[in-house]
Amino acid sequence: MVGPIIIGIIVLFVVLLLLSSIRIVRQSEVYLVERLGKFHRKLESGIHVVMPFVERVASKKTLRETVVDFPPQSMITKDNVSIQVDSVVFYQVTDVVRHEYEIANPLSAISNLTATTLRNLIGELDLDETLTSRDTVNNKLRAILDQATDKWGMKVNRVEIRNIIPPVDIQNAMERQMQAERTRREKVLNAQGEKESKILKAEGEKQSKILEAEGERLSQVEKARGDKDSQILRAEGEAEAIIKLAEAKARGEQLVLDVWRNAEPTKEMVQLRSMEALEKVAYGHASKLVIPTDATKLLGMVESVKEVIKSDKTE
Repeated sequence: MVGPIIIGIIVLFVVLLLLSSIRIVRQSEVYLVERLGKFHRKLESGIHVVMPFVERVASKKTLRETVVDFPPQSMITKDNVSIQVDSVVFYQVTDVVRHEYEIANPLSAISNLTATTLRNLIGELDLDETLTSRDTVNNKLRAILDQATDKWGMKVNRVEIRNIIPPVDIQNAMERQMQAERTRREKVLNAQGEKESKILKAEGEKQSKILEAEGERLSQVEKARGDKDSQILRAEGEAEAIIKLAEAKARGEQLVLDVWRNAEPTKEMVQLRSMEALEKVAYGHASKLVIPTDATKLLGMVESVKEVIKSDKTE
């Protein structure tokens, strides 16, 4: 009876020992195995067997990026202003062996190194530069930390300064300064808007005057063109009337002449022709005009005119 029980206990012990020797490593994790107190090998993701009593898992490391949030640190700027600065460091283990055996407390080392480096960088800047140069400080701090932690098997991917808290009196002064700056900008914007409004108004008045002058010019041009056309039409009408009148007068004279030529000249007709002849002579270029006063001579002239008329008729 004792023999089978002992065998069963031994078998159970062996099974438990084998099960305890099996290690399942998750993704992005690495186990460090020591054999007899000395580093022997790394166990990456998968199933592994560790020799009982000889080997042991000394450390478990993650290859994922780790975020460390450091508490606010008191620092002094170049212009002797005491401020509180808290930062965040993003790092990743690249060499698990060096990370385990080259540094005893990596988080404490990073915290102290970050605080020391940040104090040096802030001490080179005044308060205004510190508040406006976060990106510059972040990049310099990351480069220094990355170089310093490389021998520890770590890589600093990013460093962010989360908050910069100046003293209360400085905050109040900054608030007043910001308020004054906002007031100044508001005045500048109002002045700029008023200026642009006046410019637009002046431009509008200018365009209005230009359009008004152009309209007046076109109106005068149209009016002058209308007056011109009216005068042309009036002149053409007057010319046509003069032509018609001259033609009518010429036809009337021709009719009278035809009547005189065809009719027997009377004494009255001869006198009328004589008067017309005298009228034409009076409108001539001669400076003197002699009119016979003797009635007998006038009658003689009448008889002469009769003969002339008869001769014209005969011809």
